[in-house]
Amino acid sequence: MTSRTGRSRSVNGFQRFNSFTARELTQENAAVVIDFARKDTAGLVAEIVAVSTSGRAPKPNPALFALAAAASLGDVEGRRTALEALPLVARTGTHLFLFARYIEQFRGWGRCLRRGVARWYTEKSVADLAFQAVEYRQREGWTHRDLLRLSHPETEQDERRRLFDWICGRATSLDGLRLIEGFQRAQSAPVAQLPELVREYRLSWEMLPDEGLTDARVWEALLDNGLPQTALLRQLPRLTRLGLLSPLGARTVSVAAQLADRDRLRKARVHPVNVLVALRTYAAGRSACGESTWEPSRPIVDALDAAFYAAFEAVEPAGKRHLLALDVSGSMTAQISGLPLSAREASAALALVTASIESACEIVGFTSVGGGRREAALTPLSIGPRQRLDDAIAAVSDLPFGGTDCALPMLYALDRKLDVDVFVVVTDNETWAGNVHPHQALARYRRQVNPAAKLVVIGMTATNFTIADPADAGTLDVVGFDSSVPTLLADFACGL
Repeated sequence: MTSRTGRSRSVNGFQRFNSFTARELTQENAAVVIDFARKDTAGLVAEIVAVSTSGRAPKPNPALFALAAAASLGDVEGRRTALEALPLVARTGTHLFLFARYIEQFRGWGRCLRRGVARWYTEKSVADLAFQAVEYRQREGWTHRDLLRLSHPETEQDERRRLFDWICGRATSLDGLRLIEGFQRAQSAPVAQLPELVREYRLSWEMLPDEGLTDARVWEALLDNGLPQTALLRQLPRLTRLGLLSPLGARTVSVAAQLADRDRLRKARVHPVNVLVALRTYAAGRSACGESTWEPSRPIVDALDAAFYAAFEAVEPAGKRHLLALDVSGSMTAQISGLPLSAREASAALALVTASIESACEIVGFTSVGGGRREAALTPLSIGPRQRLDDAIAAVSDLPFGGTDCALPMLYALDRKLDVDVFVVVTDNETWAGNVHPHQALARYRRQVNPAAKLVVIGMTATNFTIADPADAGTLDVVGFDSSVPTLLADFACGL
């Protein structure tokens, strides 16, 4: 998913949009970040740190890429500032490895970069560093040994120095760090002994040898220790294949209870869309990206369904007045690339979540009043906070489609004198303008009703559409869709 602005071509009064691949759109957005890094390095770094440390970044990759650009393309002081921020943005070993992969696209390993990476290893506590060393051992073609040899961190702490030696293979054992002791024992222990070691040292599954991960007893021990909520969602297919989630099993009852636990969902900040993706994947009984299959357990499917609605409480309302306009065309039944969801399911879920958490929200659909594309209109949809997802999907199905004229929401609100803070248009890739360009309609609405009104247009497939005005910070185009989109919308609505 990316957000973008730009220009489109007008043909016969309508906006026409070229099909773009996700890779092309990512390159186009990267150019914006690179320009920012060159012209205002300090400002870019401040923005990266603010987004990353506040937990507003749905994924770490964009922030790490931007930090790599800032640490490579700015002036001397700007590059130094970027590298000083590395421990704040790259909080895990995986993040650090990803940063290393990104930065080699821009520069070589000079003294300043080496010093910045060395600080990552010297500023963490020894216990935290030991955890990173065994939890995230290798990613993105990098290991901690590689980075330690490149950065040459210096320390006067004997325990930290011994940990560095162990990571680099200069020591075969490490006394005093219990987690390292448990990790080492697990690497050479018979599979039958791994459950005991997991419980004794509270080892995670990433710390175990591959052969142990196919043993049901090992996963029982991991479940006893407590899998984090997001990890549990990801591991449901594996647990099912290992026979741990049979419909009548006692373990199934406890896992189902954890999945639907409101407190766990809220503390883990699991968005309903994340749960919906897990539900659709698990219920399908096969991986979307691989060849693995499993027989879904009915109690787990039911628990995921309950978790979808329970996760509504984990979503912070923006406290803004929303008007959502949904594409109801037949093309919305197409699957979103990379997700086990159709565009229609995703749009209905987004509408249902918004209706449930926002106190002021109206939801309409793009329909036709006369069967012609140019006779598009907006029709109120029966989507409310007490509905089930299936009912919301039904509300946007089998309606006469009239074209996604993105000016209509503002004209609709003007005609009815509705107070709206945020207009949101959700479609697969069909965006166009009729007699009035969307930005002109928004400007008119701002003059007559709400000067601070914002507009978001979501095209769920990689299409080079442009509705937003590049000079208007109150408009946003979102290209593609993933589980980070709802958080992005909330942040944009609140001015974050």
